[in-house]
Amino acid sequence: MHVIHRYAPSMRLLHWVRAILIIGLIGLGWTMTFLPETDLERFTWMYPVHKEFGVLAFIVGIVAIAVRLRSVLPGHPSGLKVWETTLSRITQWAMLSLAVVVPLMGYCMSSSFSQSDGVPFFFFELPELLAKNDAAFAVFASLHKVLAYTLLGLIVLHVAAVIKHRFFDHGRDTDVLKQML
Repeated sequence: MHVIHRYAPSMRLLHWVRAILIIGLIGLGWTMTFLPETDLERFTWMYPVHKEFGVLAFIVGIVAIAVRLRSVLPGHPSGLKVWETTLSRITQWAMLSLAVVVPLMGYCMSSSFSQSDGVPFFFFELPELLAKNDAAFAVFASLHKVLAYTLLGLIVLHVAAVIKHRFFDHGRDTDVLKQML
């Protein structure tokens, strides 16, 4: 029996693309929401770029889930405890799910806002499929924010676990980073 020690190249590429997209989107989202309402940069380029790359993150997230479901995954390192592998699986699926749900809530937010300037996706304008409803917009805005912070918290947990396993679990086979490089 052949043992797989690393994720497939497609999964590794999707992982790092998703990481860059999500961290960039959270950073841009945070920046633009802390600027004053009168700051024109928010509306001239920040919101459109955030929306475009949010749609891209949604697409990459869907592709990543599809690829993961069809792939043979490497086993967890033998030195990990059962609770660590369980928490790892839960965290990975939660991050994958939120990588799709957070941009979807952003789309719903933009689509339902009565004063929306549309949902750009680079050279296209996506249709706004939801009825204009500012009460629904407020719900989607809250969900988008709370779930984005939840995703950020899971990312911090994920990175902390990678650092712990790489640098602090001396004498145990727990280095998970080598599977994703």
